[in-house]
Amino acid sequence: MKNCPCGLPAAYRDCCGRLHDGQVKAGTAEQLMRSRYSAYAKRLAAYLRETWHPSTRPERIDFERGLEWTGLTIERAEGGSPFHTEGTVEFRARFHQRGAEGEMHEISRFTRHEGAWVYYGALTSDQG
Repeated sequence: MKNCPCGLPAAYRDCCGRLHDGQVKAGTAEQLMRSRYSAYAKRLAAYLRETWHPSTRPERIDFERGLEWTGLTIERAEGGSPFHTEGTVEFRARFHQRGAEGEMHEISRFTRHEGAWVYYGALTSDQG
């Protein structure tokens, strides 16, 4: 069994795959964050657009050539529970590109739109 790209000890089909194929919606902001990371790793542009707030959603999503996402660490989550309407998730996402390792650090803001958790935007972000 190969674990889900999001880092949880579950098979992709039992973890983020259920969200990607529409079986379930994310119950928390952190679950949505993990599913979006997995969607970047699997290059699922439609899912990323669907889970992006309409007011901040880009016209299209372009994936960088040669970029491979290699790991996710959730630093902290505030709010974002089934009982909240907003939340933030701080994470570090590791990647490999052109023979070099790198890491993206972001504090992401999530909100509910039409009852579902969606990504609103980055409060802070750096890549190195």
